[in-house]
Amino acid sequence: MGAGKSTALRALNRLGCAVLSADEVVHQIQAEPEVVGEMVAKFGPSVATEGVLDRQALATAVFSDPAGRQWMEELIWPRVGQRIQEWQSGLGASTPKPLLAVVEVPLLFESGMETVFDTTICVVTDEDVRAQRAASRGHAAVDERAARQFSQADKASRAEWTVLNDGSEVELESKLSEVVAGITA
Repeated sequence: MGAGKSTALRALNRLGCAVLSADEVVHQIQAEPEVVGEMVAKFGPSVATEGVLDRQALATAVFSDPAGRQWMEELIWPRVGQRIQEWQSGLGASTPKPLLAVVEVPLLFESGMETVFDTTICVVTDEDVRAQRAASRGHAAVDERAARQFSQADKASRAEWTVLNDGSEVELESKLSEVVAGITA
């Protein structure tokens, strides 16, 4: 959270990679009436208004309830995995062919999804900068949420590629260009 994954994803797209955000996929899934109904049944009517999930209310309910969070992950993540596979399958017909297919998965290692991909890239940044970015986007209880995730150091040690996002977006794109060249070599 706040390391620059979404910025990196946009840069990778500019570099010729096909990109997909798992967060966007989650939002699409959470908009499905069946899923909204299951969320309301589990967490109560306060998590939705007129059939639309209130993400802030859902986050409050889920992040304070480990069993509820696990239930939600078990509901959502298999669907996310299926959508990612469908997206990857559809890339075969793409013209021009993308350099790489890149999926941004915020909880990649925590969810165990790293085994689905050929390689992994971890974007890291200074902890203070990370917290400021997350807070500026309205993520309340940043420390509490971060405590439920692997540390940046742990994620970096698990990834095949690590990119330090400590400068401008242009610098980040340059670093990612080197990673893409290394992967496609």
